[in-house]
Amino acid sequence: MVALRSKERLVAAPGFQRWRILPAVLAIELCIGQVYAFSVFTLPLSRVLGITASVPGDWPLTTLGWTFTLAMVGLGLSAAVGGTWVEAAGPRTSGSVAACCWGAGFGIAAAGVHWHQLALVYLGYGVLGGCGLGLGYLTPLAPLLSWFPDRRGLALGLAIAGFSGGAVLGAPLATALLQHFASPTSVGVAETFLVMGTGDGLVMLGGAWLFRLPPPGWQAPTPARAAPVRAGPPPPATLHVAEAVRTPQFALLWILLLLNGTAGLGVVGQAAAMVQEVGVGPRRPAAAAAFVGLLSLCNMGGRVGWAALSDQIGCKQTCAVCFALGSVLYALIPWASRRPSGVLFVIVCAVVMTLYGGVLATMPAYLAELFGPAHAGALFGRLLTAHAAAAVAGPVLVNYLRASQVARGVSPPAAYGLPMYLMAGVLSAGYLCNRAVQPVERPRTRWPRRTRHRHIGPASSAPQGGQSV
Repeated sequence: MVALRSKERLVAAPGFQRWRILPAVLAIELCIGQVYAFSVFTLPLSRVLGITASVPGDWPLTTLGWTFTLAMVGLGLSAAVGGTWVEAAGPRTSGSVAACCWGAGFGIAAAGVHWHQLALVYLGYGVLGGCGLGLGYLTPLAPLLSWFPDRRGLALGLAIAGFSGGAVLGAPLATALLQHFASPTSVGVAETFLVMGTGDGLVMLGGAWLFRLPPPGWQAPTPARAAPVRAGPPPPATLHVAEAVRTPQFALLWILLLLNGTAGLGVVGQAAAMVQEVGVGPRRPAAAAAFVGLLSLCNMGGRVGWAALSDQIGCKQTCAVCFALGSVLYALIPWASRRPSGVLFVIVCAVVMTLYGGVLATMPAYLAELFGPAHAGALFGRLLTAHAAAAVAGPVLVNYLRASQVARGVSPPAAYGLPMYLMAGVLSAGYLCNRAVQPVERPRTRWPRRTRHRHIGPASSAPQGGQSV
C-alpha cells in the first residue's frame, strides 16, 4: 500500500493529457471547500435540545461560531507546518491523509452532536477537520505547478476557485440532508455530518488516486503562435524565505491578509443566520442556503476576476481598489438590510465576497512581484497564518458584538450594524497598509569580512616581513 502511494508510481505514461488531473484537483478542493457552508448548521445546532426552538442548555451562536474559527485556524497552521511534508510525500499520500482527517472530523463532530458534547464538535470539525483542510488545500499545488509551467495563474486560479466554490454544492446538499433527517426528536445534524463525512472522504480518496506527475524531462506544449513579449519593469529582488519574512513588506502583506480575512470571514461565518435574522426574503433554511451558495459563487468569481485584473494593473493597485470599495460597501450593509425588497442587501454582500476572494487570490502574485517567483509558494504558506488569525478575529468580533447589542435591547436585525461598521474601518486600515507597501530593494553586495590578524606574544615578537600568524 505504501508503494502504491509513492511518488514514483504517480509518473504519467507518455501521451498523458495534463488537463486530466483537474478532476482530481476539484474532487479535493470542492469537498474541503464545503467548510464555507458551515453557517447552514449554526441555527440547527443551537436547537439540538429544543428541536424547534432554543431552550436552556442549548449551545448559543457565539460558542458555535468557534467551530468554524477552529477549522480555519487549523487550515492555516497545518498548511504552514505541513507544507514541506506535502511536497515530499506526493499528492496521493497527502490527499489520502487529508481525506481521512476531513471525513473522520465529520464523524467525531456527529458523535459530539449526538451526545451533546461541544468539545467533540470542536475536536472533530474544528481541529481534525481543519488539518484536513490545510493538507487538502496544498495537495494539488505542486502537481499543478509541474504540469502547467506555462499557465500557472490559470491552473492555480481554478484550484483556489474550486475551494471557494465548495459551498455552492455543500450548502444545498447540507440543507436537503437536514430536512430529510429532521424529526420530532432530532434536528438532523448528526446524521447529516455522518453522510457528508463519508461521502466527502470517499470522493477525496478517489481524487487523490487520480493524480499523476509529469515524467522526467517533460515539457509543456508550445503554442503555435506565441504572444508578444511586453517590456515591463525590472524583475524583483529574489530573496530567500528566511530573508523575505523579515522585511517590512512581508509584514505589511501579512497585515493585509489578516484585515481582509477578518472582514470576509466575519460575514461568511454568519451568512445563513444573518440573512434569516435580518429578514431579507423568505425566512426559510432553503433561502439561507441559496444565499450562502450565492456568496460562495461570488467568492469564487472574485478569485478569478480580480486576480486576472492584477495581471493588467498590478497587485498593489488591485488591492487598493478592493480595500477602498470594500470599506464603502461594508458601511452600506446595515442601510441596505433595511430596504424593503432586500435586493440591494444581496447585491452588496455579493460584491463584498468578490473583494474578499480577490485579495486572497492576489496574494501569491503580490509576493512574486515583491520577492520574486522562486519562493512565492513557500512564502504564501507562511502568509496563510494571517488567514488563520483572521478566522479567529472575524467571526468572534461579529458574534460577540452582535450578542452585546442584543443584550442591550437592540433588535437582532439591527444588531449587525455595529459589526459591519467595524469591518468597514478594518478595510480602511487595510487600504492604508497597502499604500505603505514599497518595492523591495535589491540586496546589496556583501563584501567578505576582513580577517583580523591575531598576534601571539608582544608586538615586537611578530614574524619579520610584516607577516602575522
